[in-house]
Amino acid sequence: MGLDKVRRSTNLRHCWVGFGVLALITLLLAIGGDDAREAMAWNRTALEAGEFWRLLTGHFVHLSLKHLLLNLAGLALVVWIVGHAYTWSQWLFVLFLSIVAIDAGFWFIYADLDWYVGISGFLNGILAAGLVVGVADRERESIALALIVLVKLTWEQTVGPMPGSVSTSGGAVIVDAHIYGAAGGLLAAAILWRRVRSNASI
Repeated sequence: MGLDKVRRSTNLRHCWVGFGVLALITLLLAIGGDDAREAMAWNRTALEAGEFWRLLTGHFVHLSLKHLLLNLAGLALVVWIVGHAYTWSQWLFVLFLSIVAIDAGFWFIYADLDWYVGISGFLNGILAAGLVVGVADRERESIALALIVLVKLTWEQTVGPMPGSVSTSGGAVIVDAHIYGAAGGLLAAAILWRRVRSNASI
């Protein structure tokens, strides 16, 4: 097995461990029910009152168990597709910037938003960052999927939520979270790419 295959395999294995940890956290929060969700949701009024933990926790609580399981299924698919792209520390960086981008987008751009929960925003960031690597390597599957994601995000911004997404999630779908998350993922990918290129030129 070549070094690149070993690296990709190691990255993917670590990414699955990270998925397991995240799934456990979200499932434990789901056990808390409505009280946990209300205490941790992204809530503009609460944030203005100084409850800054919601900038993080709002992305890990969900409307319902069904909403959570659907998001985890989506995240598992994303890990399977692009989990090999980065090391665990790089994925943490992608996750961090995706969440920061979503929070900033909500606060400064989507000023009418009062409340939000769910991992779907940073899920789009993870997918976008991972696809950058595949597109850079000219993988046809990654290029095709990147085009599909671009069409999806464009649809959501011009038409609204994808058909069936509202009924399956059990509540309003905040599509802006998806594009903010994707923007954060692309920014993270650009920073990581620049760092790799800088190290390679030394």
